[in-house]
Amino acid sequence: MNFDIISLFPESFTSYFGVSILKRAQEDGLIAIATHNLRDFAHDKHKTVDDTPYGGGAGMLLKVEPLAEAIENVVSSKQKGESEEKIRTILFSAKGKPFTQTDARRLVLYDRLILVCGRYEGVDERVTEHFIDEEFSVGEYVLTGGELPAMIVVDAVARLIPGVLGNRESVEGESHTEEGIVEYPQYTKPEEFRGYQVPEVLLSGHHSNILKWRKEASKKETKKRAKKFPLNEEISV
Repeated sequence: MNFDIISLFPESFTSYFGVSILKRAQEDGLIAIATHNLRDFAHDKHKTVDDTPYGGGAGMLLKVEPLAEAIENVVSSKQKGESEEKIRTILFSAKGKPFTQTDARRLVLYDRLILVCGRYEGVDERVTEHFIDEEFSVGEYVLTGGELPAMIVVDAVARLIPGVLGNRESVEGESHTEEGIVEYPQYTKPEEFRGYQVPEVLLSGHHSNILKWRKEASKKETKKRAKKFPLNEEISV
């Protein structure tokens, strides 16, 4: 799977994508991550990619020309046999819909994701209307740019690709594998720490009892989460 990230600061991604699971996935040819500097598509010698908004207002907007041309450049460089229907272009902005695990499971079915990192006060609306397939945020707060959301989406989607995680069960039993349902508590050695004990059932070796305990514990954790975060009160367990 291919990830193409359009950003004013492509160097932001080097460290995160250069370690651990995502590094190995690239080395194994399971994913390819390319960054594209938006300033390479500017039209003047100063590499200008933003300007003031029509009608007045604070801040600067990313211009339509460089963004449109950057997106078109990625699409035109698609690999042989790669269909445009299997390419999805995503913009990150504070007004986008919240990104969820359901979105990650849907996006992993594409061959290529083009991830556009917003900056400043946002982008010219003509970009959103004519060059973007969907718009995501990663929470009800404002970030300086779309670079962190892009990392989140790459990570969330890539780990669903077979072979990226060493153990397929690592994905199947996680929180949000079923929408809104969180994972059961987990423990590792030692069995006792300062009087805090690992639940006896997990030490029993009785797999059916362990499975039953985990299902019940998952329900309890989900209900606990719903009380902490009222938006999840509709979850039924």
